[in-house]
Amino acid sequence: MPSNVTAVSAAPSTLAREHFAAAFRFETDCWDVHDALSRGPDFVLLDVRGPAQFEAGHVPGAIHLPHGKIVRSRLEAYPPDTLFVTYCAGPHCNGAARGALRLAELGRPVKIMAGGITSWIDEGFALATGA
Repeated sequence: MPSNVTAVSAAPSTLAREHFAAAFRFETDCWDVHDALSRGPDFVLLDVRGPAQFEAGHVPGAIHLPHGKIVRSRLEAYPPDTLFVTYCAGPHCNGAARGALRLAELGRPVKIMAGGITSWIDEGFALATGA
């Protein structure tokens, strides 16, 4: 009797490769963001949470821009090919996806930092506080 894991067969390797390779075009992880920030980032990290959450603790170097305030005029200071990476509270929050969708609608390159601030903390990385 198959388990719930094997009841539906896995995709063929070619499809699995395409699927997982494509995922990296849409998201990155906390470790890679942390490493890039330590070297001088080639992207803009956006914390899309509310002001109180940002002030309580955010990724050092992140810019606070709540997803509801992502508008064309707020992005004019950045060249059109600037990559933005959004993050929110964590896997239980869809703010990063909301921000990423808004950036994509504005024609901007974007990825999500998977796991958000929850994963950042889980990795043992420090937070900055204040505005």
